Amino acid sequence: MVTKVVMPRLSLTMKEGTVGTWYKKEGDIVEKGEPLVEVFSEKATYDLEAPASGVLRKILVQENDEASVDAILAVITAPDEAFQEAEISVEMPKATEETKKRVLASPAAKRLAREHEIDLSLVKGSGREGRIVEEDVRRFIDEARGILPKVKEVIPLSGYRKTSAERVSTSFRTAPHSTVVMEVDVSKVMALHYKTEVSYTAILMKAVAESLAEYSVINSTLEGNAIRIFEDVNVGVAVATEDGLVVPVIHNADKKALEEIDAAIRELTEKAKQGKLTREDLTGGTFTITNLGMYGVEFFIAIINPPEAAILAVGGVVEKPVVVHGNIEIKPMMMLSLSYDHRIVDGAPAAEFLQKVKEKIEKSLEIEG
Repeated sequence: MVTKVVMPRLSLTMKEGTVGTWYKKEGDIVEKGEPLVEVFSEKATYDLEAPASGVLRKILVQENDEASVDAILAVITAPDEAFQEAEISVEMPKATEETKKRVLASPAAKRLAREHEIDLSLVKGSGREGRIVEEDVRRFIDEARGILPKVKEVIPLSGYRKTSAERVSTSFRTAPHSTVVMEVDVSKVMALHYKTEVSYTAILMKAVAESLAEYSVINSTLEGNAIRIFEDVNVGVAVATEDGLVVPVIHNADKKALEEIDAAIRELTEKAKQGKLTREDLTGGTFTITNLGMYGVEFFIAIINPPEAAILAVGGVVEKPVVVHGNIEIKPMMMLSLSYDHRIVDGAPAAEFLQKVKEKIEKSLEIEG
């Protein structure tokens, strides 16, 4: 009995696959269940087992060739069984015709072409039957240096940078972000800064920490089907380093005096720049503040630091005309944007929280100490 070896479907979206290494050659004896051929798609690699015992009579799709799902890759027969290739020829055009319509290229060549956004139809192949191999793509890249942008440096995605990339990707993919924005008068913040020499970030953190203690739903996380409200108010502050973004945490910030917060921020920022942050410094955060004001950024929207419920983005101070009691005055203004996980927090409590932060900032002399 003729047994067909067909291209398996390795994922729900798979339409075609590539034949890797044949572990047997034509004429070899095969046993049912033993690895017969390596096949792979864009998402998976799989050792296809022999569906029956017998002789590998005919290999129809060669190594590095592509075939559509369910296309016949080979035929197994009994050792003494007569076999006519015409028996399966009616099914062969389905795979071979589709292959001819596509650009023939090895998986490595396709991967390299994707990385450099190269149209493979422009690349001349040097492999069997004109198949494009990885070296063909590299040669095309070298020849096109005058057209394609030159790479100055390759920075590995590792360490803090890799961790940050993974976290923000997870956050943006899983948490439905929503944002509320308010403009804040920082006249008293500036006055307090000049009086005490504490940083703007410390003053903002003090206002945020006290507000989190009052609006505890912002100081929470989602685990499964339950919202867990944290008892501790641990505020992280985003710090840019040469190795990527890190978020050291001020634990129990709501219970610390302004000067303690300021000292803690300075110490952690220095440790971050020296790469000396400990595990304790980086864990346990319940809320994050990120500030780009020092770079001249007036307004931006941040991505939530998972598994937290919200993040506050702080812009730079800008002198603006403001109406005060019917009169126009020039005031130092700052934009604050609160991004929050809409699975946990609704718009109204998010706005109330930001309003409380605004109130504390605009009365910042009252939070001194």
